[in-house]
Amino acid sequence: MTHRPQVLYYGDDFTGATDTLASAASAGLRSVLLFAPPDAARLATLGALDCLGIAGVSRSLAPARMREELTPIAELARRLQPSVLHYKTCSTFDSAPEVGSIGEAIRMLSPSMPGAQVAIVGGQPNLGRYCLFGNLFAAAGAGGEIFRIDRHPTMRRHPVTPMHEADLRRHLAQQGLGDIGLVPWTCYASSAGTDGGVEPSPSAVSARVEALRAEGAVNVLWDVARQADLPQIGAQLWDDAGRAPLLVVGPSSVTQALASAMSRRGDVPREQVPAAKGPVLVLAGSLSPVTAAQVAAAASFEVVRLDAARLIEPNGRYCARAAGELARHLRAGRHTLACTVPSNGPATQGPAVPALALAQAGGRLLRQVLDEVPVARMAIAGGDTSSHGVRALDAWGLDYAGRVSPGAPLCRLRSDVPALDGMEILLKGGQMGGVDLFERLVHGT
Repeated sequence: MTHRPQVLYYGDDFTGATDTLASAASAGLRSVLLFAPPDAARLATLGALDCLGIAGVSRSLAPARMREELTPIAELARRLQPSVLHYKTCSTFDSAPEVGSIGEAIRMLSPSMPGAQVAIVGGQPNLGRYCLFGNLFAAAGAGGEIFRIDRHPTMRRHPVTPMHEADLRRHLAQQGLGDIGLVPWTCYASSAGTDGGVEPSPSAVSARVEALRAEGAVNVLWDVARQADLPQIGAQLWDDAGRAPLLVVGPSSVTQALASAMSRRGDVPREQVPAAKGPVLVLAGSLSPVTAAQVAAAASFEVVRLDAARLIEPNGRYCARAAGELARHLRAGRHTLACTVPSNGPATQGPAVPALALAQAGGRLLRQVLDEVPVARMAIAGGDTSSHGVRALDAWGLDYAGRVSPGAPLCRLRSDVPALDGMEILLKGGQMGGVDLFERLVHGT
């Protein structure tokens, strides 16, 4: 018997998809993350689920390839008929008309969800992401200074999708989404009540939504200023989903919001992560200063610097030699960190290496290493590197195992290959995690 999940989500990269998995599991929702849309036989083996995730790579694709990637997701939504289909974006919304277009994703997925509006949730406070009057702000690293996204030291110069516009309505309009209505954070009932102003009533949210419906707004952006805003957003979205299946776009805060309104059916898992049993393997393919600081702080690791330009060579000889070196360190019991950025920074590595080609080469490297030396725990840093790295492995899904750092959960690999099944893996975007992230992966939390 196939059980219909209440929430179906597609992650536009693997790192973000694991954060959504963690958000659902931590709220007591029965959840699993798959690497491809399941057939009926796979669904039957999973049992009853509240939340089913599909990890994808649409964030790195051009619109034509996005349509190929998302067509099976739209078909799955029509088949399973979830209450909510969540298109999970990066919390920084970095995207462009020509790559990772959120507008293209909405055009592809909205016909499968006949709700009156598409909801866009604009912030994730537990990761330092905030949306105020439609404008996005983000912390520079865990606990770092908050910047408007178009002035963020990393996101304004992202190598693939730099953010030059902070107003998400204008940013998404460039991707073909016009006339986006806004539910501002001032509509939400304040939990503090110390500013001396007039407190909005809970009905202010529904009144604003009804006004936007009357105006004919098809797309509605929801501000998120505080974690306390999410239950109020979730209550309204879940109520709307009860009338007609709803498409919701945004980061893992969407699942956090919905979970507060959904009936919890499972046990809340333990969040603590124990120390690693055996050597840990890390592949760092991110150019982010946050990841660079984490690599510099990885005192427990043997760090191997890889030549990115040679790693993508089609003959594969350099990749095979690099895999052999990493395998030797692991056999000797050493925690091993492979990094595709020189110790003195990305500016020194010569001509730019195509991001997609490097991510795919990283996947081939990992597969060769793991074929030689299976490990019990590993990590991949970098959104594209994570997505293509995991797709290179002979595995079909992930379960939640514990939280190493906000936005960087530890998961268990699901595979029909005994040597891979149950392997613990952490996937993180460039901006995620504290400076001691890799050390926590070794020594536990």
